[in-house]
Amino acid sequence: MITLRNVTLRRGLSVLLKQINWIIYHKQRIGLIGANGAGKTSLFSLLLGALETEEGEVEIPRQIKLAHVAQETPAYHRSALEFVLDGDAELRTLQAELAEAEQKEEGARIAALHEKLSIIDAYAAPARAAVILAGLGFSQEEQQKSVAAFSGGWRVRLNLAKALICRSDVLLLDEPTNHLDLDAVIWLEQWLKQYTGTLLLISHDRDFLDKTVDHIAHLSQQQLKLYTGDYSTFEKQRAAELLMQQAAYEKQQKQITHMQDFVNRFRAKASKARQAQSRLKAIERMELICAVQAESSFQFSFKSPKQCPNPLIQLEKAGIRYDDKIILSHLNLSIAPKERIGIVGPNGAGKSSLIKLLAGELTAATGKRETSAGLKIGYFAQHQVDALRLHESPLDHLRELTETKAELELRKYLGTFGFSGDRVLYPVQHFSGGEKSRLALALLVWQQPNLLLLDEPTNHLDLEMRNALSIALQEYEGAMILVTHDRFLLRSTTDQLLLAADGKLQLFEGDLEDYQQWLITFRKQQAAPKQPPQVKQRGPNRSLLNKIKQLENEMSKLEKELTAIELALTDLSLYESPHKAKLQEYLLTQANLKKRQEAVEEEWLQACEEKDQDKGFS
Repeated sequence: MITLRNVTLRRGLSVLLKQINWIIYHKQRIGLIGANGAGKTSLFSLLLGALETEEGEVEIPRQIKLAHVAQETPAYHRSALEFVLDGDAELRTLQAELAEAEQKEEGARIAALHEKLSIIDAYAAPARAAVILAGLGFSQEEQQKSVAAFSGGWRVRLNLAKALICRSDVLLLDEPTNHLDLDAVIWLEQWLKQYTGTLLLISHDRDFLDKTVDHIAHLSQQQLKLYTGDYSTFEKQRAAELLMQQAAYEKQQKQITHMQDFVNRFRAKASKARQAQSRLKAIERMELICAVQAESSFQFSFKSPKQCPNPLIQLEKAGIRYDDKIILSHLNLSIAPKERIGIVGPNGAGKSSLIKLLAGELTAATGKRETSAGLKIGYFAQHQVDALRLHESPLDHLRELTETKAELELRKYLGTFGFSGDRVLYPVQHFSGGEKSRLALALLVWQQPNLLLLDEPTNHLDLEMRNALSIALQEYEGAMILVTHDRFLLRSTTDQLLLAADGKLQLFEGDLEDYQQWLITFRKQQAAPKQPPQVKQRGPNRSLLNKIKQLENEMSKLEKELTAIELALTDLSLYESPHKAKLQEYLLTQANLKKRQEAVEEEWLQACEEKDQDKGFS
């Protein structure tokens, strides 16, 4: 186990952790969460020995081997497969010793080394590396390419693969889903479920956390608190804690006010002076309870588009070419106002290329793209972040979009994206990846688009910002097309899924769980190789109509039960110590009812779509 005793950690003038005590046990699977800047990555650096504590100590047994994802990837001229195999240090050491022994013709040593290589299953290592690389989106041909041939995002995947193949006791992953598409995220989830060591995972992807961890370590206000369960369980526990803290704060404030009133009325009277002084000292001795404060400073929304022509944009028999190959063809797509579409599909199927075609950054190889007068596109992709002017500030960037707004209004707007005070004047070059993404989103939102084209908008964003983005998109009145590996964002903001696969784009009849099953089948059939599975086309029938009616009855029943619980929770006496068990019971019941309500509503929506939507989409 790894032990942190009274650890205080400082970066520059900022104290990140203060008097932390934490024991990490063997085979625990811990999600490390907290706002950007809370100290998550610094804590990893501490465990890896790259930082030292200001106070306290970190104890890591010598025999424990830690693996982590390197931040930099030199432009090596060796193949991707060989680069990943370098992550197996024991394999490489034995191979080097064997080469030396063979050169010296040391027969006994050669035999011993071959036995050691056999014990660690060294001869299957290239196959293991190939499986990892394939799962992360590298084709067999790409696995033989030089590392230098890959872009920055793909080199991040290579570093991740190198960490995964390492024979480790503890695996530290810092935002591993950044730069991955949904397919690779789903594969990584499955791989991590099979990992037998201790997992420490920094992630802002709630679905990914739910699938991979059994504890949550929450960093907030220089402290760390460990919760048992996945992220969804943590959210419920944290909400209950904050509710109880606020109730205790309000009760204490009433008590202080009452005592202070007594002091103010009687401190001048000789007969009551001692009692007044006693109450004053009692107030001073109190350990004050803090009022609950919203941890997120992100509260933005999209203004209503000035106009929404119908249709906004159309593709007619369009095709997309990549490297002299048509990757999507016969695209007939018409986007109407308020449509909310999520694009899914295997790696390399053309999802990002489709977004670029719609944005006008690609020219159709065949067919045509037509736009309506009044179309205003808000396009977010990685290069929007890269296009920020590094020597200018957020305020400079926003000023360029408007000449009529006062600086106070611009500052107020930037504040809703977490840029406040002097931060609005700092050059962008000093910003983190998350801050740059927030600024790019702020500039996009300001322009009041009527069509949003979002390609992986959550990379580098923390949980609070992702939640704010989800809420803003739910209230957005324009049309939206979204490509993302963040399943929570997909589930909460889109109404329909389109599947890009096998050179076609078609309506996907199902939810994200159905897509995951489709993907498993698709991969198996590709490995065969065979034709990819066809999207099921179902039609309305009497059984479906009966199902819809039953679901509507259940939704009505759940709504009544939730109303009753929420009414019960307004009783302030519940938040006093004697009734703690009853409060927990009510909160658990409320959480279970809401979870069931969400599931029933999703099932009802899917059933209605099956009944109402056209059965073909090409």
